Amino acid sequence: MKLLPALLVLLAFTVNAQVRVAGLTCEGKAAPLGIDRLQPSLSWQLQSVRKNIMQQAYRIMVGTDSALLLQNKEIVWDTRKVTKNTSLHIAYKGDKLQAAKKYYWKVMVWDNQNNSSAWSPVSSWQMGLLTNNDWQNAAWIAYDTLPDEKKIIPAAHGNGDRAWGARKNILPLFRKDFSTKKKIKNATAFICGLGHFEMSINGKKVGDHFLEGGWTNFEKSAIYVTFNIKSYLHQGNNTIGVMLGNGFYYIPGERYRKLTGAFGYPKMIARIVIEYEDGTVQNIVSNPGWKTAPSPIYFSSIYGGEDYDATREQIGWNAPGFLENDNWRNAIVTTGHPLQTQVATPVKLMQEFTPVTIKKITDSLWVYNMGQNMSGIPAIKLTGSRGDTVKITCAELLTDEGLANQVHTGRHSYFTYVLKGSGTEEAWMPRFMYYGFRYIQVALIKQKSSATTALPVVKEITAWHCRNSAASAGNFNTSFELFNKTHRLILWAINSNMQSIFTDCPHREKLGWQEEVYLVGNSIQYNYNIQPLSEKIFRDIKNQQMLDGLVPSVVPEYTVMTFADGYFRDSPEWGSNAIIFPWYIYNWYGNKRVLEENYEVMRRYIHYLKSKDSSGLLMYGLSDWYDLGKERPGFCQLTPMGLTATATYYYNLTILQKIANLMGKAEDEKKYRQWAVRINEAFNKKYFNNITKNYGSGSQTSNAMPLYMGLVPQQYQKAVLENLIADIRKNNYSITTGDIGYRYLLKVLDNANRSDIIYSMNSRTDVPGYGYQIERNATALTESWQALPTVSNNHLMLGHLMEWLYEGLIGIKQAKESVGYKNIIIQPQPVGNIQKASANYNSPYGTITVSWEQKDNIFNLEVNIPANTTATIIMPANTTIKTPVKTGSGQYSYTVTLK
Repeated sequence: MKLLPALLVLLAFTVNAQVRVAGLTCEGKAAPLGIDRLQPSLSWQLQSVRKNIMQQAYRIMVGTDSALLLQNKEIVWDTRKVTKNTSLHIAYKGDKLQAAKKYYWKVMVWDNQNNSSAWSPVSSWQMGLLTNNDWQNAAWIAYDTLPDEKKIIPAAHGNGDRAWGARKNILPLFRKDFSTKKKIKNATAFICGLGHFEMSINGKKVGDHFLEGGWTNFEKSAIYVTFNIKSYLHQGNNTIGVMLGNGFYYIPGERYRKLTGAFGYPKMIARIVIEYEDGTVQNIVSNPGWKTAPSPIYFSSIYGGEDYDATREQIGWNAPGFLENDNWRNAIVTTGHPLQTQVATPVKLMQEFTPVTIKKITDSLWVYNMGQNMSGIPAIKLTGSRGDTVKITCAELLTDEGLANQVHTGRHSYFTYVLKGSGTEEAWMPRFMYYGFRYIQVALIKQKSSATTALPVVKEITAWHCRNSAASAGNFNTSFELFNKTHRLILWAINSNMQSIFTDCPHREKLGWQEEVYLVGNSIQYNYNIQPLSEKIFRDIKNQQMLDGLVPSVVPEYTVMTFADGYFRDSPEWGSNAIIFPWYIYNWYGNKRVLEENYEVMRRYIHYLKSKDSSGLLMYGLSDWYDLGKERPGFCQLTPMGLTATATYYYNLTILQKIANLMGKAEDEKKYRQWAVRINEAFNKKYFNNITKNYGSGSQTSNAMPLYMGLVPQQYQKAVLENLIADIRKNNYSITTGDIGYRYLLKVLDNANRSDIIYSMNSRTDVPGYGYQIERNATALTESWQALPTVSNNHLMLGHLMEWLYEGLIGIKQAKESVGYKNIIIQPQPVGNIQKASANYNSPYGTITVSWEQKDNIFNLEVNIPANTTATIIMPANTTIKTPVKTGSGQYSYTVTLK
C-alpha cells in the first residue's frame, strides 16, 4: 500500500507526458519586452509522441510574479477551461495591464484522447509605455538643434541643392551618473535615439542590437526600444552612456546619397525604471541634467559611410568616475516625435566572414574577397602610429584593375578610421551605417607629420553580416545542386534586404519598395518568422498613407519621386501591398487582428484606385518592371501598360470580399463583389483576344496574371494556359517575366501541376535566370535576370522561385480555407532527374517536415505533421496511390511504386 501514492504520481506523469505545451509566444515573440497592447495575443504549440493529437480545450493563467504563478496566486487572468482547439492569438482579457509592468503566464491543454498536459513552463512579457505620462516627464534632449528653415522634409532626391553645402553635423555622446543603494528586483530601459543609437551602462554595450531604432516616417512616429538592464547595474555608482548616429533622420550633403534630407539633428529620450526588492521604484529620465559632448564619430551617413577618429576618444566617458572636461555641457531640451514601441525583431550582426582571398595592389592598397555578397560592415584590427588612417571602401564587384567598384551602387561611400597610436592593437567597426558588399578595399594612409615612415599594419579584417534577427523558420536541400545554390542565392538577397524594413538593395537605395514585400513575402515566410516585422510594416504603411488614400510605392516615403510621370511614386502593383500583405500575413500566421486594424487603410486605398479608374481600368504604373526583352531592363517591354495594374486592382477586390465576409461586413462584401465584376468585364473587353485566346501581347505575364487572379472565364482557362506554356516553349523555356509577373507565372504552373515546366525553366545556366547568375559567380540574387554588372548584384525582387521550392518541389502547402497552417497539404512534385529532396517549415502550430526519394521505380515519402493540425497527403500522379490520404499529426512513411 505504501507504493500506491508513487504509482499514482507515475501514472499521472505518464498521462501528462502524452501531450505537452511548448513554444509560448506573446505577440509572436518569446518573452517580449515593450508590449504596447492592452490585449496582447498569446500563442503556443502542442507536442506529442502520439498520432492524431488535437487540442480540445485550454486554460491560461496570467500573474504578476513568476514564483506565485506556480502556486496559482496573484492571478490577474484565469480563463478556466475553455473548450476550443485554437492555440494561436488568444487575446488577453484579464485585469487592466499596467505600463512598464512585467507579467508571467502559463498554459495547459486537454487533447482529443482524454489526456491533459502539465502546466507549461512559465513565460512572460513586459509592458511598454502606453501614454505620454508613462514617460515620467522624460525630455527629448540633443547636443544641438536644427532650425526649422534648414529641415529638408521631404528629402530631395539625389544630392539636393548645391547651395545647401556639406551640412556636416555633430554626432553626440550623452552620459548620466546615478546611484543605486538597495537590492534590485528588476531594471528596464525605455529609450529612443534618432536616427540610430547605441546605449551602454558602466562601459558595457546594452544588448546586441544594431542600427536601433528602426526606420520610420519620423514626423508620424519614432521607435523606442525596451531593454532589461538588471545585469548591467551594480549597487553604488552607475553611468548610462548613449551614442547617436544620423541614419535616415539626418543625411549630410557629402559623398554618395540616394537622397538628401533632414528631420533634425540627432536627439534622444529615455526612461530608466529600477524596481527594488522592497517594492520602491527609482526613475532616471532624460533631461537637461544629462551631459553631452561630440563623439569620436565625426561623419555619419546612411549612404556615404562613417568616419571615426580614435584620437578624440574619451576613455571612461560611459563609466563611473569619469572627469568631464570642457567638451562636456548640459544637454539641450528639444522637441520630439510621437513614440511607438519596437514591434519588429531587432536588426543584429548575425554572421562573421573572413577573407577567402587577399590581393596586394600596392604596399598601401589591399583588396579582400569575403566570398559572399551581403549586407554588413567591415571590422578591422590594426596597429600604427597616432594619426595614421585607414580608408575602407566596400563593393559588390571589382573593376578590371581589381579595385572596389561602386559605380552602380553608390560612390563615393567609405569608412575611415584614424588610429590613436597607443602602441597596442586597435579594433574598430562602424556603428551607424552598413553597405552591400563582397569585397573590402583597404587604403593605408600615413600621418604626414609622423616621425616614422612605416605604414599602419592590418592584423585582421572580417565582415559582419547584418539583418533582421527574425527567427529561422525552415531549411531546404535536394540532390540537385543547382537548386541548392539557387536557394542560397535567393536566401542571401532576403538576408541582405531584411532590415527594419524590407529593402530593395543594401547599398545604393535601401528603400522600402512595396511590391517586393507581398510578392517575395511568400518565399520569405518559409525561411523566417516575419510576423513581428510585418506588424512594423503595417504601422509604417498606416503612418505613410496620404489623405487621399494613396499608399506610395516606397514606405517610409523619405523622398517624393515625381519623375517618370510619377509612376515611381504611384504604381498600383506597388501600393497594393497595403491590401495584399495583411491578407497573406493573416493566412500565414492566423491573427485576424491584422485585418481588423488595417481594414480602414485597405478601404481608403481601394477607393484611391477607384479615383484613378478609367472605365474599370487602371492605365498607369510601372507594370512588369525588369522583364526580359530586347532592350536594357527597366520599364516593362513585353506586357501592355495597364494590364498588370488592372489585374492587381481586381485581385485587391477579391481579397477585400473575403476580408469583409470574415469581419461580418455584408454590405462591403456585396459592394466589392459588384465592383470586381465591373473590373473583370472591362479587363476582358480590353485585353482578351477571343480568337487567339491570349491576353494582352500574349507574353508570359499577360497570360499568367489573369489566370492566377481568376479573371479568365472558365471556358477559356485551358486554352489560355496552353498558350502560356506554348510561349514558354517558344522562348526555349526562358524567363521573360519581370518583377511583377514571375510569381504569378510560377503559381499558375504549380497549380496546374506543371512543375516540369518550372523545372525546365530553372534547371539551366545558359539563359538568363538563377543558374545563369550562379554561373557568373553571383552569390546573392541580382537585380536583373542577366546578372548585369551595371545594376545591383544583391536585390530582393526576383526571388519568387523559393516559394515553389517549398510548395511545389517539396510539397508543403496550406489548404485553401486554412489559416496558420491548421490544415496542411503535402503534395510533392518530383521533377527532372532529382533523386531526393527535403525541407522543414516551423509553422505556427509546429514543425512540418517532408523528405522524399525516388529510386529504382520506388517513391518513398517521409512526413511529420505537428500536433493540433491535420494534413492531406497527395502522392505524385505517376505513383500507384491515386486518392488523397487524410491524416492527423504524427510521423508517416509511404513507399509506393512509380508507374
